[in-house]
Amino acid sequence: MRKPLHRHLLVSLFVLGAQALSPVVTQAADNQQFIPMATYRVGAYASSGIPWWAGEIDYFRYINEVEGGINGVKLVWQECETEWNVDRIVECYERYKDGKDGAPTAFFFTHSTPGSYALMEKGAADRIPLIDGAGGRTESTDGSVFPYAFPLLLNYYGQASVGINYIAEREGGFDKLKGKKIVTVYHDSAYGRETQAPMKLLAETYGFENIQIPVADPGNEQSAQWRQVRQIKPDWVFLRTWGVSTPVGIKTAARFGIPVERIIGDVWAGSEADVLPAGAAAKGYQALAPFPGGDGFEIHQRLRQHILDVGKSDLKDKRYFGKVYYNIGLINAAIAVEALRTAQGKFGHRPLNGEEARWGFEHLNIDAARLKASGFEGLLPPLQLSCSDHEGGGAARVQQWDGEKWVLVTDWIQADRTTLRPLIEAKSAAYAQEKGITPRDCANEQ
Repeated sequence: MRKPLHRHLLVSLFVLGAQALSPVVTQAADNQQFIPMATYRVGAYASSGIPWWAGEIDYFRYINEVEGGINGVKLVWQECETEWNVDRIVECYERYKDGKDGAPTAFFFTHSTPGSYALMEKGAADRIPLIDGAGGRTESTDGSVFPYAFPLLLNYYGQASVGINYIAEREGGFDKLKGKKIVTVYHDSAYGRETQAPMKLLAETYGFENIQIPVADPGNEQSAQWRQVRQIKPDWVFLRTWGVSTPVGIKTAARFGIPVERIIGDVWAGSEADVLPAGAAAKGYQALAPFPGGDGFEIHQRLRQHILDVGKSDLKDKRYFGKVYYNIGLINAAIAVEALRTAQGKFGHRPLNGEEARWGFEHLNIDAARLKASGFEGLLPPLQLSCSDHEGGGAARVQQWDGEKWVLVTDWIQADRTTLRPLIEAKSAAYAQEKGITPRDCANEQ
């Protein structure tokens, strides 16, 4: 008798996590760029982390072995296990901020919103860019105040806006939002609370009722929250959970009779690890996808040929190839590579330091032609950053779980960045005043 797929996959991930306690270290040498990796292959969030790091490592390996590095500069990396613990993330940063074996560190993947908060001042002081795709501190979108923090692709305010824009589309227009009840069930952490301010603003703009219900970490028991949701009888639910709290939320919602088709997960509540454990209750569930699932994109064909099929993949369980978290790692790695390539265009084809990499991120322009050439067409929207804009894209697609796989049900939906920008600038200005920071004049930055 076959075991359920999700049980088999979770067991596989546990085994892989144990194997990864002593990861292979890529040896550094001359003309190499060092990439520290604050990973969590063990602990409560390992089911997300293991495929994520595989996507990153597979792409870095592809760049080295197929393209010969970035203009001849090879990438080397070292994992540092954190179990998604903030203190350990900070330890990893301190350990590797100056590079390894002569290879310099150009940026640091925080892989954690709490980690991004904890490292904000350190990164600025050390001039090391903190990279947190679809995460981080939202006001760090304003690079005039936060020159070394990059909440790439779609910040949390943008995620709230894309969710509301999709609901408006489903309801037949923004005017139809007036009087609607929209409940946000959120992970009670810095990550979960990030969308409270934009949801308040959007509710005032469009006239819907904004109801916020917290779920304490880790979220193993949510009966009280979903009983409250049932009493409210909302038109839509925005699910902003993380880890085990997502499948528990989906199953508990079903138990209390909340239609799953009316629940929209945010970026970090929309992977296979979130829906498989929820079983039949997840069928019809939707989620925002700046990192769409699927292995039919051109880059996946290249990786199959040069990495997976020749036994060089970090992904031991190949069923996770092209899954959401694998693609998250893939996209994060690709953006970092393109930023380094951009910076090399100014500073030379050599390993870069953090200040030079910051320039590369701020001048990054991944247009349609570059997306096609790199194999990321359809998997990543065009992305252009600047001194004042450390987010760039501000868009996501919506995907729906059909019981076996994620199916993309929309094209790219753009956040209302014009409406959100004053809120971001007000928060960044408050931070600058608190910390005594004089904002850069981005109009005169070269």
